[in-house]
Formats: sequence, C-alpha cells, structure tokens
Amino acid sequence: MTEQHENKWSTYGFRILINTVSHPFEYAKVLIQIGYEPIPPKPSTTFFGKPALKLPNIFQYVKHIKTVDGFTGCYRGLESKACGSILSAIATQKVTDYLEMNRNDEDDDELDVELLKRKRFIRNTRNDIVTRATAIIVSQPFHVITVRIMAQFIGREVKYRGIFGSIGEIYKQNGLLGFFSGLIPRLLGDILTVLVANTLTYVINTYIVEEKELQVYTSATMMFIATAVTYPFQVVSNCMAVSKSGLMAGSPPFMPHYGTWVNCWTDLSNRNQLKRGSSLLVRYYVGPQFSVDSKMMPKMSSLKY
Repeated sequence: MTEQHENKWSTYGFRILINTVSHPFEYAKVLIQIGYEPIPPKPSTTFFGKPALKLPNIFQYVKHIKTVDGFTGCYRGLESKACGSILSAIATQKVTDYLEMNRNDEDDDELDVELLKRKRFIRNTRNDIVTRATAIIVSQPFHVITVRIMAQFIGREVKYRGIFGSIGEIYKQNGLLGFFSGLIPRLLGDILTVLVANTLTYVINTYIVEEKELQVYTSATMMFIATAVTYPFQVVSNCMAVSKSGLMAGSPPFMPHYGTWVNCWTDLSNRNQLKRGSSLLVRYYVGPQFSVDSKMMPKMSSLKY
C-alpha cells in the first residue's frame, strides 16, 4: 500500500471518528431543525433583561434523548451518516484529482499580480463549487436515510431500519426521487456559501487587509459568516427530507406535506422558524406567546412545531 493510499484511509478513519464523537449533537440539532421540542420552554430573561422563554440547550437536549433511548439511542443514523461521509470524501478526492490533472497554468506568467489573483479566485471558486456539489449529490441518499432514521424518535416508529431497510422504505414511500428529497435547498445553500465566502475573502485580502499574517484568518472567518447567512437552507433541506416520509415527524399536524422546498421556506419564514437550531447553547422560543405577571408563556397549540 502506497503512502498516498495510507493517507487517504487515515483521512476516512478520522472523518468516521469525528462523526462518531459529534453524532449525538448532530442528532439533536436535526430534531430541532425539523421542529421537535420535547422539553417545554421556561420563563427567563434575555441578556438585556427582557422577558423571554428559554429552550433547553444542546446538552440538555442530548440528555433527554439518552434518558428516553439510552446511550446507544444517541447514535441513531450513525451508520448511514458515516457511509455518506465516506462517499462524500471519495467523490471530493476524485473530482479534486481530476481538476488538478486538467489545470492549465500556462498563461499565468504573462499576467500581472492583480489579474493573476482574479484568475485564481475564479478558478478556485469554480472548483470548490463543482467539488462540493458533486459530493452533496452522491451522498444525498444517505443524508435522507440519516435524517429519517433520526426523525423516528419523534413518533417512536421503526419504519426505517438500517441502510438496506431504509432504501426499500424510501422507494416505497416516494420512489426514486425520494432519495434526493431536500437536495435542491441543500445544494443551493452550499453553493451560495462558497460564493459568499470566497468572494468576501478575495475582496478583503485584495483591497482591505494587506498583512499576510491576518489574511490567513480571513477565509475561515468569511466561511463562518457565509454559513450563518445560508443556514436557513439547512433547515429547509432537512424538513424536506422528512416531509411525506410516512413518519409522524413529516406529516400533519406536526409538519405539513410540502409540495416544494419553496412552500416549505415560505411556511417556516411566516412562522419565524428558518433559524431554528442555529444557536445551540442559548436558545429562545420564538413562537406565539403571551404574558402572565410579566412572564412570557407559550401558546400550547404552537409547540407541535
């Protein structure tokens, strides 16, 4: 086995390790994104002293899952998630290798510094979009399986069991297109993230920040900002992955049967739910509520969302 192959397998092993360690928190985050709040919000105040309803943080949410299903229950969907992650990594590597093999730098020496930076920005952005889009498309079926296995926690179902059992159930419920439920918003969100992050990085490093030491941090900072801006696409994508799945989590009254992802976006936007799960440590209930003795209380009918 060559050193290059050893490095690849080490990378895959590291991805699996990271996925395993972070899985309970990702699991809880997905349930939050699709609108499940098993623990009622409690009257509290914001940082500025304004009355508010506080929801449990991510650690309390994971603790609730563990209380209901035990330690192993915190790892629902890990198998399919790991498969999707490995497939995504392989696709990324293959596309990256192909783009590098077909890279043409013959004219770079003839360009001035400004034009050279612009050319590299355009080329790198294009390559990032192609690479990440390919990885998302090939791994989407496993993403759908993972989200639906997780969503079963809400209705205590066992319709989606393992990878092969879930493949059969998805085909039964939604046909071949079911394996790509939520693909469009996920793809759009990722493409916009790359465009926003790379463009801001290029502009700042070219026209604002001149120090090389500071330019190193620009890319990571801009990626963080871009991810926050495009976060609603994650929420819509996971909701669409569950909608019409045959699960309680994807059916009325818990969730409408959305016709398109645009319908889903519009519905969540109208209810101020596009950012749910974006904050995991300090979380506030933003649904309908009323005041009792200067304390905020939720309208119980809205908690199903």
